[in-house]
Amino acid sequence: MAIYVALLRGINVGGKNKIKMADLKKALERVGLGRVQTYIQSGNIVFEAEEEAAALTGRMESLIKNEFGIAATVFLRTAEEWKRLIADCPYAPGALAEGESLQVSLLSEAPLPQKVDFLAEVKSGDDEYRLQGRELYMLLRQSILDSKLAASTQKLGDQVTTRNWNTISKLGDMVKAMEEG
Repeated sequence: MAIYVALLRGINVGGKNKIKMADLKKALERVGLGRVQTYIQSGNIVFEAEEEAAALTGRMESLIKNEFGIAATVFLRTAEEWKRLIADCPYAPGALAEGESLQVSLLSEAPLPQKVDFLAEVKSGDDEYRLQGRELYMLLRQSILDSKLAASTQKLGDQVTTRNWNTISKLGDMVKAMEEG
């Protein structure tokens, strides 16, 4: 069995597309996923499965559509990919200044070069970013709500979701605990 981290895009945002995590957990367990754990209400899941990622992604998206009536995109990473995502962070999460935040956008596939060039054009202020494969790390010097860089991530394509570093780290802790136990 492989351990996976799944992030759902487009649920429980601004009071729309609500799914209770307890209900989602039960639905995922019913279709054979093992040791399902969720973290906060924004669709963060750690679980075990025997399937390959591509088949699993489609099956989870279908389940959410059929069970809850919501067309959510599922971003799936293996435990190894998640640990690499954390280890490869180009910024020092523990050294953020007051008001700064570290955000990671996960993409379903590496973006086209012209999409990446767009980020350089819209970057403003002291915000920084590094794109590494299917992950975009953003060091924001202000609120994510006020950042032109953060707002532009949707221009990378339809398949992107963003989480703050605290959520990324907590999911990493959950992966580690699942591996150990």
